[in-house]
Amino acid sequence: MGIGVSLILIAAGAILTWAVNATVSGVDINTIGVILMIVGAIGLVLSVMFWSTWGGVGGTSRRRATYVEDGPPV
Repeated sequence: MGIGVSLILIAAGAILTWAVNATVSGVDINTIGVILMIVGAIGLVLSVMFWSTWGGVGGTSRRRATYVEDGPPV
């Protein structure tokens, strides 16, 4: 799960928790919102923790450059 998906889950959970006043029989919308926010927060933390292993900022991968020297023109 990437950072974008995590932020979308957190936003959707916050909307369900604090902005929706509907009631559905058998389903607690506030609980679903809190669960979405928790899952989004866990995904965000994991994405930031593993950012360097995915080749982001601070990664250990290096580019290799190859230079070809041409001789004098014929």
